[in-house]
Amino acid sequence: MPHDLEPDVLRLELIELGDAFRAYQQRTEPGLALLAELHERKARAFRLWADVSGDGSLRYEAHRAEKAAQTTREMHTNRTGQPVGDTAGGDQPVVERLLTRQQAVHARAVLNYVAAHSPHPEAEVRLAVFMLTLRAARTGTGNVTGQDLTGWLPDDAEQVVQRLVAADWLRLPGTVAEMMASRPEDPTAFTVPALLPEQPRPFDFGKTTRSRISGWAQKVVGDRKIRKKKLGTTTRLLGLYTAAHICPDGRLGPVEDGGLHLDEVAAFCTLPPDAVAEHAGLLVTADWLAEADTAGERLRGQLTRRVLPLGGML
Repeated sequence: MPHDLEPDVLRLELIELGDAFRAYQQRTEPGLALLAELHERKARAFRLWADVSGDGSLRYEAHRAEKAAQTTREMHTNRTGQPVGDTAGGDQPVVERLLTRQQAVHARAVLNYVAAHSPHPEAEVRLAVFMLTLRAARTGTGNVTGQDLTGWLPDDAEQVVQRLVAADWLRLPGTVAEMMASRPEDPTAFTVPALLPEQPRPFDFGKTTRSRISGWAQKVVGDRKIRKKKLGTTTRLLGLYTAAHICPDGRLGPVEDGGLHLDEVAAFCTLPPDAVAEHAGLLVTADWLAEADTAGERLRGQLTRRVLPLGGML
């Protein structure tokens, strides 16, 4: 920037912008709304600078800054469910989602795949299949420890793994007992034959998305209040399903449907429809759902503020 750039207001704005971008880079947490605003300021300033100097390269940089602002706004909306500048309630903090809207689409695709391809219908088997599928989704292979398995299934892990091996859904290099004894420093490699690259590919997401969805599932299944309440596997499956199917404000199901279809929820959780209400009530006691009812063949409710970051937006 020329030291004698005129008008002064432009020179001062460019100096302030440089300071603002450097300050942003020092932040410990990203702030996409702030970053979008900085890109917009840069676009305006560079466009004015181009007008003053007649430099075409500055006009190009202004266009790049506009595109960066647009991309950052879209990232913010995907992550929070709210456009930049919309605080959805004035004094309520913006929710930073663990999954983008597209990642939530992929998470629901895995849920649907597991419902259709689990070798046994029991909730314990379905939960293990879901978590192992996420580990092996891209290559058909993954790593797991005994601690992982007992965290997912405190009382049934070894029996469930035995059933998966017997059904040839899961292949191990050694015994189930060795798998259960494996530690984080020496995890067990496993194979899911149906997910090997030579098989038809059920998923089309990349490494980053796979890792993000796997981390999301781990947080949902390992939620501290659900663990403290010692809620069973069926209730944890319902927690997964509700977290993956919300509106931006945390309500369950698409707005136009007025909730989740009760028969679809029941089928995923391997429950009769009239038993869903009981497990939804348990999620209310664990501060997972703020409210829940099943009138009119719909499961209606809302995630609590505590778990809104885990919500996968429809």
